[in-house]
Amino acid sequence: MTEIETLREILRASRRAVFFGGAGMSTESGLPDFRSAGGIYSETLHQEFSPEQMASHSFLMAHPAEFFDFYRRRFVYLDAVPNAGHYALAELERRGHLAAIVTQNIDGLHQAAGSRTVYELHGSIRRAHCMDCGTHYALDHIMEHTPIPYCSCGGIVRPDVVLYEESLDPATIEGAVAAIRAADTLIIGGTSLIVYPAAGLIDYFRGDHLVLINKSETRADRRAALIIRTPIGEALHAALPVEK
Repeated sequence: MTEIETLREILRASRRAVFFGGAGMSTESGLPDFRSAGGIYSETLHQEFSPEQMASHSFLMAHPAEFFDFYRRRFVYLDAVPNAGHYALAELERRGHLAAIVTQNIDGLHQAAGSRTVYELHGSIRRAHCMDCGTHYALDHIMEHTPIPYCSCGGIVRPDVVLYEESLDPATIEGAVAAIRAADTLIIGGTSLIVYPAAGLIDYFRGDHLVLINKSETRADRRAALIIRTPIGEALHAALPVEK
Protein backbone atom coordinates (compact mmCIF):
# COMPACT_ATOMS: atom_id res chain seq x y z
CA MET A 1 0.00 0.00 0.00
CA THR A 2 1.39 3.43 -0.94
CA GLU A 3 1.66 6.34 1.50
CA ILE A 4 -1.31 8.06 -0.15
CA GLU A 5 -3.41 4.89 0.02
CA THR A 6 -2.53 4.51 3.70
CA LEU A 7 -3.56 8.11 4.37
CA ARG A 8 -6.81 7.53 2.49
CA GLU A 9 -7.64 4.56 4.71
CA ILE A 10 -6.79 6.52 7.86
CA LEU A 11 -9.06 9.37 6.74
CA ARG A 12 -11.85 6.99 5.78
CA ALA A 13 -11.90 5.60 9.33
CA SER A 14 -11.54 9.00 11.05
CA ARG A 15 -14.46 10.85 12.61
CA ARG A 16 -12.62 13.49 14.65
CA ALA A 17 -9.48 14.22 12.62
CA VAL A 18 -7.69 17.53 13.14
CA PHE A 19 -5.35 19.23 10.69
CA PHE A 20 -2.54 21.28 12.26
CA GLY A 21 -0.91 23.45 9.62
CA GLY A 22 1.65 26.14 8.98
CA ALA A 23 2.94 28.36 6.19
CA GLY A 24 3.75 25.41 3.94
CA MET A 25 0.02 24.83 3.57
CA SER A 26 -0.29 28.02 1.54
CA THR A 27 2.89 27.93 -0.55
CA GLU A 28 0.95 26.06 -3.24
CA SER A 29 -1.31 29.12 -3.36
CA GLY A 30 1.71 31.28 -4.17
CA LEU A 31 2.34 32.64 -0.68
CA PRO A 32 5.90 32.64 0.68
CA ASP A 33 6.67 30.75 3.86
CA PHE A 34 8.65 32.25 6.69
CA ARG A 35 11.72 30.24 7.62
CA SER A 36 12.91 28.34 4.58
CA ALA A 37 15.46 29.71 2.12
CA GLY A 38 13.65 32.48 0.29
CA GLY A 39 11.06 32.84 3.05
CA ILE A 40 10.01 36.18 4.51
CA TYR A 41 12.35 35.94 7.50
CA SER A 42 15.36 35.02 5.35
CA GLU A 43 15.22 38.33 3.49
CA THR A 44 17.01 41.58 4.28
CA LEU A 45 14.25 44.14 3.97
CA HIS A 46 15.64 47.00 6.03
CA GLN A 47 19.16 48.16 6.78
CA GLU A 48 18.45 48.69 10.48
CA PHE A 49 15.68 46.21 11.40
CA SER A 50 15.21 42.49 10.81
CA PRO A 51 11.86 41.15 9.50
CA GLU A 52 11.16 39.70 12.96
CA GLN A 53 11.68 43.12 14.55
CA MET A 54 9.43 44.78 11.97
CA ALA A 55 6.68 42.24 12.75
CA SER A 56 6.72 43.08 16.46
CA HIS A 57 4.39 45.01 18.73
CA SER A 58 7.11 47.44 19.73
CA PHE A 59 7.88 48.24 16.08
CA LEU A 60 4.19 48.91 15.39
CA MET A 61 4.08 51.34 18.30
CA ALA A 62 7.40 53.08 17.55
CA HIS A 63 7.32 53.10 13.74
CA PRO A 64 3.68 52.71 12.60
CA ALA A 65 4.18 54.00 9.05
CA GLU A 66 7.08 51.61 8.43
CA PHE A 67 5.17 48.76 10.08
CA PHE A 68 2.15 49.15 7.81
CA ASP A 69 4.29 49.47 4.70
CA PHE A 70 6.06 46.22 5.63
CA TYR A 71 2.75 44.55 6.53
CA ARG A 72 1.02 45.46 3.26
CA ARG A 73 3.99 44.34 1.13
CA ARG A 74 4.94 41.11 2.89
CA PHE A 75 1.86 39.75 4.70
CA VAL A 76 -1.10 40.61 2.48
CA TYR A 77 -1.55 38.76 -0.81
CA LEU A 78 -4.92 39.80 -2.18
CA ASP A 79 -4.69 37.56 -5.25
CA ALA A 80 -4.07 34.36 -3.30
CA VAL A 81 -6.75 31.67 -3.64
CA PRO A 82 -7.18 28.31 -1.88
CA ASN A 83 -5.28 25.37 -3.31
CA ALA A 84 -6.28 21.71 -3.64
CA GLY A 85 -5.26 21.03 -0.05
CA HIS A 86 -7.53 23.73 1.36
CA TYR A 87 -10.46 22.36 -0.64
CA ALA A 88 -9.68 18.76 0.36
CA LEU A 89 -9.79 19.69 4.06
CA ALA A 90 -13.10 21.51 3.59
CA GLU A 91 -14.49 18.43 1.86
CA LEU A 92 -13.27 16.14 4.66
CA GLU A 93 -15.08 18.35 7.16
CA ARG A 94 -18.25 18.29 5.05
CA ARG A 95 -18.14 14.48 4.94
CA GLY A 96 -17.74 14.18 8.70
CA HIS A 97 -14.13 12.95 8.79
CA LEU A 98 -12.45 16.19 9.92
CA ALA A 99 -13.51 17.96 13.12
CA ALA A 100 -11.30 21.05 13.00
CA ILE A 101 -8.35 22.89 11.51
CA VAL A 102 -5.73 24.47 13.75
CA THR A 103 -3.65 26.85 11.69
CA GLN A 104 -0.68 29.11 12.28
CA ASN A 105 -1.52 30.93 9.04
CA ILE A 106 -3.14 34.33 8.88
CA ASP A 107 -4.27 34.27 5.23
CA GLY A 108 -7.89 33.12 5.71
CA LEU A 109 -7.64 30.60 2.86
CA HIS A 110 -9.15 27.73 4.84
CA GLN A 111 -12.38 29.68 5.30
CA ALA A 112 -12.27 30.81 1.67
CA ALA A 113 -12.23 27.12 0.68
CA GLY A 114 -15.30 26.42 2.81
CA SER A 115 -13.88 25.16 6.11
CA ARG A 116 -16.03 26.15 9.07
CA THR A 117 -14.22 25.09 12.25
CA VAL A 118 -10.87 26.87 12.03
CA TYR A 119 -8.74 27.93 14.98
CA GLU A 120 -6.43 30.72 13.79
CA LEU A 121 -3.66 30.71 16.37
CA HIS A 122 -1.96 33.81 14.98
CA GLY A 123 -5.08 35.70 13.92
CA SER A 124 -6.12 36.78 10.43
CA ILE A 125 -5.24 39.51 7.97
CA ARG A 126 -8.95 39.64 7.09
CA ARG A 127 -9.82 41.40 10.34
CA ALA A 128 -8.63 44.57 12.07
CA HIS A 129 -9.60 46.72 15.03
CA CYS A 130 -8.98 50.14 16.54
CA MET A 131 -6.37 50.04 19.28
CA ASP A 132 -8.23 52.74 21.22
CA CYS A 133 -11.99 52.12 20.97
CA GLY A 134 -12.01 48.52 19.71
CA THR A 135 -14.15 49.16 16.62
CA HIS A 136 -13.83 46.31 14.12
CA TYR A 137 -12.71 46.85 10.53
CA ALA A 138 -12.08 44.69 7.46
CA LEU A 139 -8.76 44.36 5.65
CA ASP A 140 -9.84 46.98 3.11
CA HIS A 141 -9.50 49.73 5.70
CA ILE A 142 -5.81 48.98 6.22
CA MET A 143 -5.13 48.65 2.50
CA GLU A 144 -6.96 51.84 1.49
CA HIS A 145 -5.86 54.19 4.28
CA THR A 146 -2.15 54.85 3.92
CA PRO A 147 0.38 55.28 5.33
CA ILE A 148 -1.29 54.74 8.74
CA PRO A 149 -4.93 53.58 8.96
CA TYR A 150 -6.87 55.52 11.57
CA CYS A 151 -10.26 55.00 13.19
CA SER A 152 -12.91 57.73 13.27
CA CYS A 153 -12.00 58.12 16.97
CA GLY A 154 -8.38 58.91 16.05
CA GLY A 155 -6.87 55.61 17.14
CA ILE A 156 -4.70 53.42 14.94
CA VAL A 157 -6.46 50.50 13.24
CA ARG A 158 -4.21 47.47 13.53
CA PRO A 159 -4.54 44.00 11.98
CA ASP A 160 -5.96 41.15 14.07
CA VAL A 161 -2.71 39.20 13.85
CA VAL A 162 -0.44 38.12 16.68
CA LEU A 163 2.82 40.03 16.43
CA TYR A 164 6.10 39.21 18.11
CA GLU A 165 5.94 40.14 21.83
CA GLU A 166 2.20 39.44 21.91
CA SER A 167 0.28 36.54 23.45
CA LEU A 168 -2.02 34.14 21.65
CA ASP A 169 -5.76 34.48 22.21
CA PRO A 170 -6.75 32.28 25.20
CA ALA A 171 -10.13 31.28 23.75
CA THR A 172 -8.52 30.19 20.47
CA ILE A 173 -5.92 28.15 22.34
CA GLU A 174 -8.62 26.53 24.47
CA GLY A 175 -10.63 25.51 21.42
CA ALA A 176 -7.59 24.18 19.60
CA VAL A 177 -6.43 22.14 22.59
CA ALA A 178 -9.90 20.64 23.05
CA ALA A 179 -10.06 19.64 19.37
CA ILE A 180 -6.59 18.06 19.41
CA ARG A 181 -7.30 16.19 22.66
CA ALA A 182 -10.48 14.72 21.17
CA ALA A 183 -8.94 13.88 17.79
CA ASP A 184 -8.65 10.30 16.57
CA THR A 185 -6.22 11.43 13.84
CA LEU A 186 -3.83 14.39 13.79
CA ILE A 187 -2.42 15.49 10.45
CA ILE A 188 0.49 17.92 10.70
CA GLY A 189 1.40 19.73 7.51
CA GLY A 190 3.59 22.55 6.28
CA THR A 191 5.12 23.56 9.57
CA SER A 192 8.62 23.44 11.03
CA LEU A 193 7.17 22.99 14.55
CA ILE A 194 9.67 25.46 15.98
CA VAL A 195 7.31 28.36 16.75
CA TYR A 196 6.05 28.19 20.31
CA PRO A 197 3.64 28.10 22.02
CA ALA A 198 1.72 27.04 18.88
CA ALA A 199 3.94 24.03 18.10
CA GLY A 200 3.50 22.69 21.63
CA LEU A 201 -0.22 22.09 21.06
CA ILE A 202 0.43 18.84 19.19
CA ASP A 203 1.59 17.31 22.48
CA TYR A 204 -2.06 17.16 23.58
CA PHE A 205 -2.79 14.53 20.92
CA ARG A 206 -3.56 11.06 22.29
CA GLY A 207 -5.36 9.58 19.28
CA ASP A 208 -4.60 6.65 17.01
CA HIS A 209 -2.82 8.14 13.98
CA LEU A 210 -0.27 10.94 13.80
CA VAL A 211 0.43 11.84 10.16
CA LEU A 212 3.21 14.16 8.95
CA ILE A 213 2.98 15.82 5.53
CA ASN A 214 6.06 18.01 5.37
CA LYS A 215 9.00 18.54 3.03
CA SER A 216 11.54 18.53 5.88
CA GLU A 217 12.02 16.69 9.16
CA THR A 218 10.32 17.91 12.35
CA ARG A 219 10.48 16.99 16.01
CA ALA A 220 7.23 15.03 15.56
CA ASP A 221 8.64 12.62 12.96
CA ARG A 222 9.64 10.03 15.54
CA ARG A 223 6.04 9.83 16.80
CA ALA A 224 4.41 9.69 13.38
CA ALA A 225 2.63 6.60 12.10
CA LEU A 226 2.94 7.95 8.55
CA ILE A 227 5.31 10.49 6.97
CA ILE A 228 4.65 11.93 3.51
CA ARG A 229 7.09 14.26 1.73
CA THR A 230 4.74 15.04 -1.18
CA PRO A 231 3.42 18.64 -1.39
CA ILE A 232 0.48 19.02 1.01
CA GLY A 233 -2.18 20.06 -1.48
CA GLU A 234 -1.28 17.23 -3.81
CA ALA A 235 -1.24 14.65 -0.99
CA LEU A 236 -4.53 15.69 0.62
CA HIS A 237 -6.36 15.89 -2.68
CA ALA A 238 -5.07 12.48 -3.77
CA ALA A 239 -5.98 10.92 -0.41
CA LEU A 240 -9.64 12.00 -0.38
CA PRO A 241 -11.71 8.84 0.19
CA VAL A 242 -14.00 7.95 -2.70
CA GLU A 243 -17.61 8.68 -1.81
CA LYS A 244 -19.93 5.70 -2.09
